[in-house]
Amino acid sequence: MDAPLKGRVALVTGGASGLGRATSRALAEAGAHVAIGDIDAPGAEETLSQVTSAGGSGDVVALDVTDDVSRRDVVTQLFDQHGDAFDILVNVAGIDRPGYITDIDLADYRKVMAVNCEGPIFLTSEFMKRVQELPEGRTADVVHVVSLSAITSGSGAIAYNGSKAGFLNATRCIQRELREKAVRLEDGSERPFPCRVQSVIPAAMDTPMMEQWGIPGHLMMPPSAVAEAIRTLLLLHPTAFVPEMQIVPRLEPDFPR
Repeated sequence: MDAPLKGRVALVTGGASGLGRATSRALAEAGAHVAIGDIDAPGAEETLSQVTSAGGSGDVVALDVTDDVSRRDVVTQLFDQHGDAFDILVNVAGIDRPGYITDIDLADYRKVMAVNCEGPIFLTSEFMKRVQELPEGRTADVVHVVSLSAITSGSGAIAYNGSKAGFLNATRCIQRELREKAVRLEDGSERPFPCRVQSVIPAAMDTPMMEQWGIPGHLMMPPSAVAEAIRTLLLLHPTAFVPEMQIVPRLEPDFPR
């Protein structure tokens, strides 16, 4: 199919740059209408320009993933505008604030936790409250972008590694809950909860966030590579499910096996 996601609306958080921008483009190329969510309005508008210039469809939504009101308002807005067609959420937004245990800043630590862990969990919760009413035969999709840093340990990145580890385990909890949470139908029968949550666990990508670490370019992936993986997860048959997909550069020297 030339546009396998046609008729579906996707909210991509962190869509103003990096992987969020690449994911917005990849989903639009597959036919989805993409809501580009970010607090960086100029960056989000640039992403939208790239999407529409390539023939895709999208718009910009002001979203602060750390703010409860903002999360609820965006979910409500998109359901009001698009109804059940809004059935994809991709949690990409993430930040990093380096710091060793002897000098880590509490405000920075809390901000990283809020963006990388708390925000996507509660945005997913708002989304789930709406898609649980999807009619029989429909399945919504959530993709969580975690990080290989959730599994490995490095120095000087306590906030980032801790936030991603927490997000990974929270995602596993959500996946388990959805396996256990059936929806009872009027005739007394049950069907699976009408949403699946899958996760990608990428290693380093060549994005603005990584510039502070000075990693050689040949050891990083282009964000488009991970964006294509996200699109692949969304295109799986609705009865299929990939709990976690690790993605590393072919030249990555060390990763969990």
